[in-house]
Amino acid sequence: VFDVSHLGNAAVKGAGAAAFVNSCLTNDLGRITDEQAQYTLCCDAETGGVVDDLIAYRFGGDYVFLIPNAANTTEVVRRLQAAAPPGITVTNEHENYAILAVQGPRSSEVVAALGLPHEHDYMSFAATTVDGRDVLICRTGYTGEHGYELVVRWPDAVAWWEAIIATGATPCGLGARDTLRTEMGYPLHGQDLSLSITPNQARVGWAVGWDKPEFWGREALLAERAARPDRVLWGVEAVERGIPRPHMSVVGAGGQKVGEVTSGTFSPTLRRGIGLALLDRAAGLGAGSEVVVDVRGRPAPMRVVKPPFVQLRTR
Repeated sequence: VFDVSHLGNAAVKGAGAAAFVNSCLTNDLGRITDEQAQYTLCCDAETGGVVDDLIAYRFGGDYVFLIPNAANTTEVVRRLQAAAPPGITVTNEHENYAILAVQGPRSSEVVAALGLPHEHDYMSFAATTVDGRDVLICRTGYTGEHGYELVVRWPDAVAWWEAIIATGATPCGLGARDTLRTEMGYPLHGQDLSLSITPNQARVGWAVGWDKPEFWGREALLAERAARPDRVLWGVEAVERGIPRPHMSVVGAGGQKVGEVTSGTFSPTLRRGIGLALLDRAAGLGAGSEVVVDVRGRPAPMRVVKPPFVQLRTR
């Protein structure tokens, strides 16, 4: 179980709230129904750079609940508030909720022991009450494992945490969560996604509703997509020793810099260093290409791979 209460919360309410959110964020809320969640992006309207990646929870046409990243919640809320038409409210709910992520092979068992529904499909959710405590139980997570996220009210957070631990769940830190998401090739905002790294470059174009008539950054992203981005996010894994870390240079066969590491860690599953790196398209690299990462002055041979590094187990 991970305490991910640093994640933000925002509520968009009012007549046409879902349509409004759909006109701003990249993914198409029309692809999902009520009580389903969706990974989406908030992009800059002019450049297409990523302000944040977030999860949208569709309660209905008049209510969408958002979970942005911690540091970006205020900016996401500000942009939505500035664009909201009369009758639609956007509120920052971060101080009202905590989020506990129960992830891994035993997650269904743990959630069932809490008296919560646990058989709903991946990326769906249910609102319920247990012992007078409200909870939003979501089949979501950012680990690549089968799991759930519990959105609970702040005053109830300790009681929920203790109840989860009482089932035999193991407390786990954010460092372990970061290793898991890196093994899956999931991007982290501020490293693999940013205002200067677009969805096309980060390989999350699947979270863009390209056929929608409107979303922030649409024109810039369509133009970049047509021209093909000049750099793309790939995985790199160590052939020998060496752990790639953010900002380390990636060097091609000719000795020239061809990119930069954005995320990196030691994979306990593969027993080797792995990372994500933005590589120049002009370098002509692809899966199987050999590169070198400058690990603090020591050249570490790496192989280019297409993530995920390990098998997906979310479903």
